[in-house]
Amino acid sequence: MKALSKINSRFVPLSAENVDTDQIIPARFLKATTRDGFGKNLFRDWRYEQDDETKPKLDFILNQPEYSGEILVAGKNFGCGSSREHAAWAIVDYGFKAVVSSFFADIFKNNALNNGLLPVTVSDNFLQTIFSLSNSSTLSIDIEEQTITIDQTNQTEKFELNPYKKTCLLNGYDDIDFLLSRRTAIENFEKELA
Repeated sequence: MKALSKINSRFVPLSAENVDTDQIIPARFLKATTRDGFGKNLFRDWRYEQDDETKPKLDFILNQPEYSGEILVAGKNFGCGSSREHAAWAIVDYGFKAVVSSFFADIFKNNALNNGLLPVTVSDNFLQTIFSLSNSSTLSIDIEEQTITIDQTNQTEKFELNPYKKTCLLNGYDDIDFLLSRRTAIENFEKELA
């Protein structure tokens, strides 16, 4: 994973609530076991007509060129449904580094953090303020400070982040990388026990 400390970007607003993992990445695309290539099928049934990738639905937000960025802003209860790590893979592979919502399903939130995708939980009011912004507006997310800021208004909210996962994000560690980073301490502990 790549280290992640700050994100400053325009955002893509997806105001739909209760977006489940089958909407994020439909089950029929879960045949691969590597993380690559899932981005092209992100929100596949919402992006294209009857499973025809040559016919994009022009009213869907990802098909509108005026919306772009590394931050997906989603409605409440994002990532509900089945436990599907592929949902986080698809979002990351598409190019997003963070998802902002007022509520995440726990399993999605953990899968996101395990795959270098930052889920930022904000208040309902802060979320609605973001949705009211123009498509040229930007957000700044500071992982070290655990803050998200609307750049145009300087409104800021703090967000919670598990300290272990924060360390992993800031250093680009997965669980194995984290253990390897503690190798000397582990070896010293073993010597003390011997």
